[in-house]
Amino acid sequence: MSKTNIRQLTKQDIPECVNVIRTSFLTVGKEFDITPENAPLFTAYATDEAKVNFWMDEQHRPMYGYFEDGKMVGYYNLAFASETECELGSLCVLPERRHGGIGEALLNDSIERAKELGFTKMNLSIVEENTILRKWYEDHGFTHVGTKKYDFFPFICGYLEQEL
Repeated sequence: MSKTNIRQLTKQDIPECVNVIRTSFLTVGKEFDITPENAPLFTAYATDEAKVNFWMDEQHRPMYGYFEDGKMVGYYNLAFASETECELGSLCVLPERRHGGIGEALLNDSIERAKELGFTKMNLSIVEENTILRKWYEDHGFTHVGTKKYDFFPFICGYLEQEL
């Protein structure tokens, strides 16, 4: 895994970015019975080019992709929650490329970039029932700080954070 495989995304990358996000999060949807009917706002179903353009143009979220042979296989973005805190958004890796260190490379890159931008804390949210993912984040220095049940999701949202 090389940092040179990760680069900031441009407008031209958005269609491929949407495909990576939707394809990646769809596996979570299938595993936890999250459907367009019971959770239309879930990332796998609610992410489209308009939303990613909004993140880029209006929210000014830096977005990064992991590329292999010119093809995006992983993604994340950073949302600015405050002057000192950022949120790691939509970190994902295509299912066929998982378990090879790409997620870890993206996570490490996100932490490095957040520090460079002056943030002192990173937050993120997950499907709480995804205990494997929660453990993965905890193994990478994140602390579980709470949960919240929203009416518009059939799952519980888990929240984690890390001091940078």
